[in-house]
Amino acid sequence: MKKLLIGNAAVARGAYEAGVTVVSSYPGTPSTEITESMVEYKEVQVEWAPNEKVAAEVSIGASMAGARAMSCMKHVGMNVMADPLFTVSYIGVNGGLVYCVADDPGMHSSQNEQDSRHYAKSSKVLMVEPSDSKECKEYTKIAFELSEEYDVPVLVRLSTRVSHSQGLVELGDRIDYKLKDYNKSVAKNVMMPAMAIKKHVVVENRQAKLTEYANTTALNIVENNGKKIGVITAGISYMYSKEALGNEVDYLKLGMVYPLPTTKIIEFARNHDVIYVIEELDPFIEEHVRALGITNVKGKNEFTLLGEYTPAMIKKVVLGIEPVPFNKIEEEIPNRPPVMCAGCPHRGTFYTLKKLGLTVSGDIGCYTLGATKPLDSVDSTICMGASVSAAFGMAKARGKEFTKKLVSVIGDSTFIHSGITGLIDIVYNKGINTVIILDNSITGMTGHQQNPTTGKTIYLEETVPVNLITLAEAVGVKSIRVCDPFDVKAFEAVVKEEVAKDEPSVIIAQRPCALLKGVKYTGHCKITDQCKKCKQCLKLGCPAISMVDGVVKIDETQCNGCGLCINVCPFHAIVKEEA
Repeated sequence: MKKLLIGNAAVARGAYEAGVTVVSSYPGTPSTEITESMVEYKEVQVEWAPNEKVAAEVSIGASMAGARAMSCMKHVGMNVMADPLFTVSYIGVNGGLVYCVADDPGMHSSQNEQDSRHYAKSSKVLMVEPSDSKECKEYTKIAFELSEEYDVPVLVRLSTRVSHSQGLVELGDRIDYKLKDYNKSVAKNVMMPAMAIKKHVVVENRQAKLTEYANTTALNIVENNGKKIGVITAGISYMYSKEALGNEVDYLKLGMVYPLPTTKIIEFARNHDVIYVIEELDPFIEEHVRALGITNVKGKNEFTLLGEYTPAMIKKVVLGIEPVPFNKIEEEIPNRPPVMCAGCPHRGTFYTLKKLGLTVSGDIGCYTLGATKPLDSVDSTICMGASVSAAFGMAKARGKEFTKKLVSVIGDSTFIHSGITGLIDIVYNKGINTVIILDNSITGMTGHQQNPTTGKTIYLEETVPVNLITLAEAVGVKSIRVCDPFDVKAFEAVVKEEVAKDEPSVIIAQRPCALLKGVKYTGHCKITDQCKKCKQCLKLGCPAISMVDGVVKIDETQCNGCGLCINVCPFHAIVKEEA
């Protein structure tokens, strides 16, 4: 039977058919749907872990115990799990171990463009890269087989377009995978220096075998159209190239992108007048080709290091054919910048922080949009958890007076992910920073996944929720306040009081995401004749509120009746009407 699946769901199907037993991940676009899709397969134990490092270690433990295991993440999540990755490369596997990493060329939902192929090279593990949904399923199954055959973790590299594009996938049966025996082996599994030195030799020997395999595997194929132009490519870039160039060139399609097939590349280049290496992000393949002494190569000098490729771009560079222009639209198209949803609980927080003129150390989540106008209150965003520790660094650099006008903001899921250690650092090293935890009862930005604070597992089963108050107390914070950010007067008073204290403090801004099924706002808000056009409500940046021809209006179709604007209007000119 065939089924239309996005790439991520196809990866999940491949893992299921391969007999995977344990899947542990942290959500991150564009990889999230892999783990979400695994939940439908009852034979598999699936979990959301607190962060990618924990997820990777859970999968390593499952592999050691003899099961096939997988962990999935976006490219920046790979940074978090790099520590265990490099060591498990030395250890190897018992049951097959696969890590799926989804890169985000074009930064559709990320803070940087990062090429995860470098991790395969530096950690000396095998990496495959599918180009469509069919290959997503097939390559994932192959990845488990290769992992066990070569005693190596295998990375499956995806990209936004492969992860989220749909294609027909042939569904197969789940293999009857038997857990491998678990035998204690200090030499294999305990990476103290004496063992690790010996295992490094094993890794290098394995690299030689993997390189030999790369030259013979059907994952790397030549498509010969009898042309003098050759294209070396992989993943989504292969799909773009085929659409742009058709049969006008020959292709060396790489399904295994590390180690690269040295002999096959040399032979392919020898048979062509010119070689185009077509790959998004870094010149990973191109540098390898040039290192082999091949000189008839064109790559990043003709293309770009930035963002995504398009078929039109490839056709212009390789064939010199200009893209067909679209019909020009005469009317000016208005900008549509990203905004927080109507009713977003974070809007009250950032409205208050801007009003108080505070320096705000921001973090990764929906609330990063607090940096955009008109809220315009977030000063920095680095990576998951950095809001807490970066603010402490600012405090150390600029002193007490600056710290009294400084706060960190971090979501509940992000705080669990990597904010706790920053708070411990503040308390341990006698800081006086204020940390605001934005508790919206869910992991919001990646699509409403559960996390350790919600009290539910990925299966929506009841579990023990992390109590943020007790947690803050446990690390030594004495001043802890819980407040509704929509009660703007009370919230402002709490923030003023906490930043003024000569001790570390935590404010839990507690209101659920407006898009949760359990949140039942009703009616809509309306501007009355009492409006003085002070524009205070416009400072909220609510998409339902606008000024048209000098008159403030609330769009009933966008307003969900959350009532925040009622709380900020100084003239009581906004009322709520029930439907």
